[in-house]
Amino acid sequence: MPFESPENSRPRLGLIGFGAFGRLVARHLAPYVLIHAYDPAMPAEPGPDVVPGSLRAAADCPVVILAAPVPAIPGIVAAIGPHLRPGALVLDVGSVKAVSAAAMRDGLPAHVAIVATHPLFGPQSARDRLRGLKIALCEVRGGRTRQVAAFLRRRLGLDVILTTPEAHDRDAATVQGLTHLIAKVMVRMAPLPTRLTTRSFDLLMQAVEMVRHDAPEVFDAIERANPYAGAVRRRFVAEAVELTHDLSDAPEPAVRAA
Repeated sequence: MPFESPENSRPRLGLIGFGAFGRLVARHLAPYVLIHAYDPAMPAEPGPDVVPGSLRAAADCPVVILAAPVPAIPGIVAAIGPHLRPGALVLDVGSVKAVSAAAMRDGLPAHVAIVATHPLFGPQSARDRLRGLKIALCEVRGGRTRQVAAFLRRRLGLDVILTTPEAHDRDAATVQGLTHLIAKVMVRMAPLPTRLTTRSFDLLMQAVEMVRHDAPEVFDAIERANPYAGAVRRRFVAEAVELTHDLSDAPEPAVRAA
């Protein structure tokens, strides 16, 4: 297990980033570890089982989770590298895997294992439960991915998907790229109907609500940092334009006089 402690005491986990997703990570891992958290904007009272401290203290833990925006990963990697202990396990939780995996592989010392992860949920969708939700794991270095997968399945009840950073990003460009793009457009179209609605429209609005309050850097990472997202957007817009032309070319329905 990634959180084993040879002294039979509570193992330590370093959590770098204590925003909305970092707090979600802390809440679900607190029963298993003592969390040493670092964030430049750390709250005065981060909650039980969370010890606020320095970046160095968080990086000195046996397991370190980078819960920071994708663009910040290279800088964090450079900062924590000298403080990582031999045999440590480093994971990230970013929504784009090729970028973060390359940054960790190239920037972290060879004596640490690396697993790139993407929880396919957020603070809104995981508000009530974690069991049954999906998480993607990508082996980067060190051969500890299946160990992490076993913990996530057995202890947290997550549905683990083993993949590669490139395969992840290809799928995520559609799965997340379109979802966030459509949600952003619908938010801009507000106000939208709330009374006279269909079940399908209600479900669509539920999907919008799950992502509309995500931090702006999440949207930017999904749409800009994913190398496959641009092609998916262009195809979606082209299909919408073609469908609009088809509809505009259709003959007007005849209206029969009463």
